[in-house]
Amino acid sequence: MLSRRSATFLRPASIAVTLFATDLRTSSAPRPSFATSVAIVACLLLQSTSSRPVQAQARDTNLKVASASQPDDASARRARDAGRLDVVEAIRRSDPIALDGRLSEPDWANAPVISNFVQSDPVEGAQPTERTEVRVLYDNDAIYITARMFDSAPDSILARLGRRDADLDSDHFVVFLDPYRDMKTGNYFGVNAAGTLYDGVLMNDDWDDESWDGVWEAKTSIDEEGWTAEFRIPYSQLRFYKADEYTWGINFRRGIARKNERNYLVYTPRSGSGFVSRFPELTGLRDISPRRQVEVLPYATTRAEFVDHADGDPFNDGSRFTPDFGADFKVGLTSNLTLNGTVNPDFGQVEVDPAVVNLSDFETFFPEKRPFFIEGENIFRQFGRGGANNNWGFNFGNPQFFYSRRIGRAPQGSLTANDYARVSDGTRILGAAKITGRIGEGWNVGMIQSVTGRSRADIELAGTRSKIEVEPLSYYGVYRGQRELNSGRQAIGFMSTATARNFGDDRLRDQINASALTFAVDGYTFIGKNRDYVLTGFVGGSRVAGNETRMTSLQRSSLHYFGRPDSDYLEVDSSATSLTGTAARFALNKQNGRVQFNAALGYLSPGFDISDVGFMFRTNIINGHVVVGYTWPDPGKVFRSRYHFLSFFNSADFDGNTTWRGVWSGNFVEFANYHSVDLFLAYNPETVNTRLTRGGPVTLNQPGYEIGFEYDTDSRKKVVMEFGVNTYRQKDSDNVNYYTEAVVQPASNVSFAIQPRLNINNEFSQYVGAFDDPLAQTTFGRRYVFANLEQRTVSASIRLNWTFSPALSLQLFAQPLISAGEYFNYKELRVPRTYDFLHYGEGSSTFDETTLVADPDGNGPAPALNLPNRDFNFRSLRGTAVARWEFRPGSTLYLVWTQSRSDAEEFGDLRFRQSFSDLVREKADNIFMVKVSWWLSR
Repeated sequence: MLSRRSATFLRPASIAVTLFATDLRTSSAPRPSFATSVAIVACLLLQSTSSRPVQAQARDTNLKVASASQPDDASARRARDAGRLDVVEAIRRSDPIALDGRLSEPDWANAPVISNFVQSDPVEGAQPTERTEVRVLYDNDAIYITARMFDSAPDSILARLGRRDADLDSDHFVVFLDPYRDMKTGNYFGVNAAGTLYDGVLMNDDWDDESWDGVWEAKTSIDEEGWTAEFRIPYSQLRFYKADEYTWGINFRRGIARKNERNYLVYTPRSGSGFVSRFPELTGLRDISPRRQVEVLPYATTRAEFVDHADGDPFNDGSRFTPDFGADFKVGLTSNLTLNGTVNPDFGQVEVDPAVVNLSDFETFFPEKRPFFIEGENIFRQFGRGGANNNWGFNFGNPQFFYSRRIGRAPQGSLTANDYARVSDGTRILGAAKITGRIGEGWNVGMIQSVTGRSRADIELAGTRSKIEVEPLSYYGVYRGQRELNSGRQAIGFMSTATARNFGDDRLRDQINASALTFAVDGYTFIGKNRDYVLTGFVGGSRVAGNETRMTSLQRSSLHYFGRPDSDYLEVDSSATSLTGTAARFALNKQNGRVQFNAALGYLSPGFDISDVGFMFRTNIINGHVVVGYTWPDPGKVFRSRYHFLSFFNSADFDGNTTWRGVWSGNFVEFANYHSVDLFLAYNPETVNTRLTRGGPVTLNQPGYEIGFEYDTDSRKKVVMEFGVNTYRQKDSDNVNYYTEAVVQPASNVSFAIQPRLNINNEFSQYVGAFDDPLAQTTFGRRYVFANLEQRTVSASIRLNWTFSPALSLQLFAQPLISAGEYFNYKELRVPRTYDFLHYGEGSSTFDETTLVADPDGNGPAPALNLPNRDFNFRSLRGTAVARWEFRPGSTLYLVWTQSRSDAEEFGDLRFRQSFSDLVREKADNIFMVKVSWWLSR
């Protein structure tokens, strides 16, 4: 809804990150030590105090800490390219403002009128088809903004009502503010013609994030002249340097949905970059003394659980009632530095995570949904992603140094022998505090401190009950800082995390890291007078510590795979009590113009590990890519816009194996009727696979190709459709994913969406297991067994939104999933560094399909293998109903009902009708929750 350019413009980057990741292959390289990386980091930090440009020390950062500087010549010139560099004047109000959207107060008539808007869409640079008038007032506590949107056909105004931040095609008006006047960051506040509120943060000059929710007000009214919007935005929701007189950045946007028209005071050209840096100045704010920000949000909850349970379970009789209370608080330490804290926080999720069937050796990533961590998270999350307006991936798996879902995670420790057990879903967060804002000359800072309690499980064995520790008392610390230099042409930043655990049960020392530390720097430097290119990068190191048993297990884990028998580089050190590693990536991106260019080179060393408080998919990779493209942003008779991209990519490991390479093409076309088509193609030649045997010898990846296609209809209509298919095919394997989505809006306040999916996966070499056999000398004393897998997965996401008013809404969400997989044609790897297999039952080998007993040499000396039955039929249905009432600004009442049911059996047929019937009959777990929070402020 609020991006300055069409969402499809950004799709190439997201496609590259998620679909085509490739790994650059280079010769083996010496492993940088942790001490070396820390020395590099220290040198870079020392450079940040100098006035000279930063020399590409970091990767791509997203958060820019700004010195409160004025625009340089290039910024001013770019602003004039998309409209005049206007000055917006605010005047102090003399009478109270009744926020009703009717603009009846005399002060509005006396305020200067801003009306020189310019089209960005559909005709860039043209005059708007409808007139808009904006006025700005202020007092000691807030800034007030009104907009009169004249409309020649007021009965055609699209006024669709939805929950806060709902993505609706509706007439709307948005205020963008840059209170620091750093030309990089800020906030936006929007409202549509029906009164639905939108807000979020602006960052990296071009990006926005809607996860932030402020406490502010806006009212709208529709009349015979069009519609009006009236805003009150308290200073407590903004951050700025205290001064006698203020100069902020400001911009406005009006959207006319039926025409797909967007009008700005100053816009970003389609072939340009930079949004916040183009904002006109807001002047006139003087002699204001905003009160010190102090906010308290106490809450109370009642939770009732009715769940399935085993007969005789002493810890679960099928029901449980849990009342609870706590409070969040926010204190403005200064006008530009805020302390957030929480006591006994309520971190229950309103919407459940989706069900997944993960047969890989990669961890599943789930997004954060807890408000305390979401607010202001961009300062941490955007580490290593700043400066550039496009960041491409290609299988690098950029490490996320802070993954907030590690805090309060499910207990990691194992259970001892038991007949019955009760384990909590998550560890208790005893307290958490967060400081974000700015200090000194342009330093943007963030810090999180959190402590989670010791978690104990109740167990019963042979009638005797006891408690065992499954998660130790833990401390998590996250530290972030960044500073801009030379009017924002360079930036340097750092990020560090720390984890420390106190074990009450020594048994857990063998299972969980005792401590972890990471430290990294990032930054960027623009190149060229008009900032046409940017060089970005990051470099960092990690160290985890624990006892010898834990460190040996960590080295052999799927994240590292030390001890691979044919590796000359990855040796297991069974006496180690720590593991260190480094990572770095540098990228060059073209920021402006129709010709697109992006290139990157990076590595993650085998010992790099940030998983205690971060997230990463893999290590042991050296990766690079080059992307070139061309965009046609100007509308014509047939096309509104289109782009074409071509990329080459390569990945290697530290042994010198080429693990992935290929070529990819991404193509997008938006037609004059606002329908669009995405098409992408990729080809991968034969490469080495270091993960198929899951810690065993390497094999080969067969050549393969990928095709993806998606068609989207006009989002303005009452029925919006999406159709897509993507497939990846190799000689012996193929995977096809079909999906569609229908969004229906039968009324202005009701929307229904359903997104069914069908995945067909035919895998020739699905991993089954590894079995010791000293006679298997070719494969280093183990037999690595695989099978064909035929997997069929049917799923859907179903969502109903019914909004009664901007403050009262009901949302229903359901996710059914049925996945079945059948294993057959069992075989073992015959020779490493090949894709050659010994098929059981052929030649001298034997195989019993009933008992799954395989004998690799029949009557020979090799022992028979008792293979596990991996066939599965998994069924799940998860749903949530949420009624939300914001009975006063910032204060909310929730009524929540969550239901989940699931079952699994050992057969591989999909049997859709039977599986769905069994799922409906399955006993359900029901959770009911009432939560009320009351926002208090002074």
